Amino acid sequence: MIDQHKDIRDAVAKLCADFPPEYWRGLDRDRAYPEEFVGALTASGFLAALIPEEYGGAGLGLSAAAAILEEIHHQGANAGACHAQMYTMGTVLRHGSAAQKEAYLPGIAEGALRLQAFGVTEPAAGTDTTAIRTTARREGDHYIVNGQKIWTSRAEYSDLMVLLCRTTPVEDCAKKTDGLSVLLVDMRPVKDKSLTIRPIRTMMNHATTEVFFDDMEVPVENLVGEAGKGFRYVLSGMNAERILIAAECIGDAKWFLDKATAYARERKVFGRPIGQNQGIQFPIAKAYARMRAAELMLHRAIALYEAGENPGEEANMAKMLAAEASWEAGEACLQTHGGFGFAEEFDIERKYRETRLYQVAPISTNLILSYLSEHVLDMPRSY
Repeated sequence: MIDQHKDIRDAVAKLCADFPPEYWRGLDRDRAYPEEFVGALTASGFLAALIPEEYGGAGLGLSAAAAILEEIHHQGANAGACHAQMYTMGTVLRHGSAAQKEAYLPGIAEGALRLQAFGVTEPAAGTDTTAIRTTARREGDHYIVNGQKIWTSRAEYSDLMVLLCRTTPVEDCAKKTDGLSVLLVDMRPVKDKSLTIRPIRTMMNHATTEVFFDDMEVPVENLVGEAGKGFRYVLSGMNAERILIAAECIGDAKWFLDKATAYARERKVFGRPIGQNQGIQFPIAKAYARMRAAELMLHRAIALYEAGENPGEEANMAKMLAAEASWEAGEACLQTHGGFGFAEEFDIERKYRETRLYQVAPISTNLILSYLSEHVLDMPRSY
């Protein structure tokens, strides 16, 4: 298979070489944000890959964005600090007004603004997005927002947030998916005033938070698309999110496989390389096969998305299969290294924790299976 983005992958690999494993270990130990790494990605233009050229971006497709994120993870780094700028971009590009694009996209492209926060999940609603309670009430030329979001990663390091809220009470809607709207929130003037951010410490360094809105004012002109149609807009963005997360998982799997095979060739026990033993070979080979299969599904989802479709089936399957493949590769890598796999200096335990996230977020494997059962296989709704 011809790699259409080899030049991009090579450039990303070269950039990542300036941030060696020691850099990521230190950040993980201190739960610190990779400012230098994000700055380098921004300066290189990689984070502006999806922004049209007229706004200062590269004007590339989702396949290029996927290649960037995959290669970051393949090099042992972590794009979690900045990947939201890629997948939230689709909501603005597809549904934002010309004025919104002109106001924000040039600043995002040059790095003066960061669009890293995606406010959807709430404590009581979880993955039941239609049950969210954050409200936006229109008063004159502003919306007044009240409510709470959780697992809003990178909110502390973002200037802008794509926020889903309810603008019409659910009891006044024909369908519970109606009445939801998307606001593009400029967090700078309201942070620590009507917007409060509280960090949540997790098992991996992911800079996630819960966010509280207390009569937060958002100008009406920051409404993305039409009021009440936000659920459809977010779903479109979520397909891009699943695709790009799947690409990161493929990168993780490749990193684990590289580490595992190299160690299996070099490590000798009982006078022979451990990779000579089928007990070592077979788990690695199975993980490789799983990765390649998931990679093919990912490429299919990307092709459909770039053709202008909303490939819910393919995007969800790509994300689920890639997350499972990266976890299986992590298992094989850790087992191959034995006790050394648990040592910080080998970086396996860090990547192991990081890649485990993706079977839970941004959507759990169980919800993907429920989606496929109902919407693809036409079985009764299970929830």
